[in-house]
Amino acid sequence: MNRRILIALAALTPLFAAPAFADAVSGNVQKQATNWSAILMFGLFVVATLGITYWAASRTKSAAQFYTAGGGITGFQNGLAIAGDYMSAASFLGISGLVYTSGYDGLIYSVGWLVGWPIVTFLIAEPLRNLGKFTFADVASFRFQQTPMRVLAACGTLVTVAFYLIAQMVGAGKLIQLLFGMPYLYAVIIVGILMIVYVTFGGMVATTWVQIIKACLLLGGASFMAFMVLVKFGFSPEALFAKAVEVHPKKDAIMAPGSLISNPISAISLGLALMFGTAGLPHILMRFFTVADAQAARKSVFYATGFIGYFYILTFIIGFGAITLVSTNPEFLTDPAKGLAAIRGGDNMAAIHLANAVGGNVFLGFIAAVAFATILAVVSGLTLAGASAVSHDLYATVVKGGKANEQDEIRVSKIATVVLGILAMGLGILFENVNVAFMVGLAFAIAASCNFPVLLMSMMWKGMTTRGAVIGGFLGLASALVGVVLSPGVWEATLGYPKGSAPVPYSNPALFSMTIAFVGIWLFSKLDTSKRAAEDRAGFEAQYVRSQTGIGAAGASAH
Repeated sequence: MNRRILIALAALTPLFAAPAFADAVSGNVQKQATNWSAILMFGLFVVATLGITYWAASRTKSAAQFYTAGGGITGFQNGLAIAGDYMSAASFLGISGLVYTSGYDGLIYSVGWLVGWPIVTFLIAEPLRNLGKFTFADVASFRFQQTPMRVLAACGTLVTVAFYLIAQMVGAGKLIQLLFGMPYLYAVIIVGILMIVYVTFGGMVATTWVQIIKACLLLGGASFMAFMVLVKFGFSPEALFAKAVEVHPKKDAIMAPGSLISNPISAISLGLALMFGTAGLPHILMRFFTVADAQAARKSVFYATGFIGYFYILTFIIGFGAITLVSTNPEFLTDPAKGLAAIRGGDNMAAIHLANAVGGNVFLGFIAAVAFATILAVVSGLTLAGASAVSHDLYATVVKGGKANEQDEIRVSKIATVVLGILAMGLGILFENVNVAFMVGLAFAIAASCNFPVLLMSMMWKGMTTRGAVIGGFLGLASALVGVVLSPGVWEATLGYPKGSAPVPYSNPALFSMTIAFVGIWLFSKLDTSKRAAEDRAGFEAQYVRSQTGIGAAGASAH
């Protein structure tokens, strides 16, 4: 049976990827000279992480170990692993690339993401850990009807994961393309295969430990890059910024807000998405179940916020360093006459070229390998979150009515991992030329419009009902998805329609889709007078006591 399913999935691969093959091959794909030091570093990292995966597989015997590492991760370790989730393509490559092209405005993403963490700390972390088992759906469905809530949570998770995966696949694919002299198509396929291997065999134990190790290495590497940039300017940020203004085509405009997002509606929407989307990301929420208790969950957020904040300061320095040292060096440009816009590999590669500029080929190889490996671990965490939505929420709870055995659940999760891996490859090829930070912003908009409103209202509002949650949640998800697809960033830049033709003029839909979700949940809960609604409201007190005290959390079940 398993073999037949895998053969069928392999046969379906062209359906996912074929429409995009032509663009990937004939578009702006630049094959670079092979960088052997980078390849050596890359090989060492892949071997090391496969070793960790093998070790983790030997320790992964149950569903709890596969999904949550058996709850044996400490607060500090989990905080570092969460930070590793953020220090990936979106942060390291995307934000530094945005600072490189737009200056000060590139920080809008890092500020938004960082502000989101206190929200997670004070609203989500403790009750989430006290109420759940494997996924945030365990929490969202605690006092509600299981089947519709699980279906909603799984749909929200899978759509969020799909958009987040795009950013990571593009970042990793471009990295390999740039450094290893390999076509982008093959680069994405390699990433997808390695991701499937990591998740299928190692589960959360492997994903967590790979994240921890790579977070430490990337923090060290980024610190060295920022240090070397400051050395070149006598540790004077003023001198760095002055030089950046001098060489950047936008001149003084890079030190003022508004160059990246001039539309106030889009700016507010993006800010809301980044702040509240954090508390709706399935792969982040899953990590709170890897620790022993709510206290460790709070510690996780504290440590994660510190590491992430420090890293974002580094990306700012790295972005401005790239303006001064990369855009002025013909070695890193396809056409020196075009300056900054002609950077090899696109603006996502600004940080990678800076590594070469300050540390030579060996350091370039180190940074590239670490960045790639970190992206791979993030992709693995995302895939695990998506696979758990399919196996735990849909298969075990909805299809089997909570009576599935653990072996079958893990088997379904592994099949789902393969499918998600193939889908991620296809999407990575389709969205080849998009800025990865922008793409993650769209994923956050979807998380903030579906997962976050349902999760927050279920924990905080007694009057919420199953009907209100499901209708409001799906309205938020649908409006966010439609707003994303019809926005200029996807409709025009990715799908190729003429400039100015996008049906929705705003680059991020969160302001509208979040409002629709919250209003929908409130309105349809208020209008719900069914017998089920009375049961939903009556269950709030027990849920509230459990969420605040943790009584009963030690035996958390899938409900």
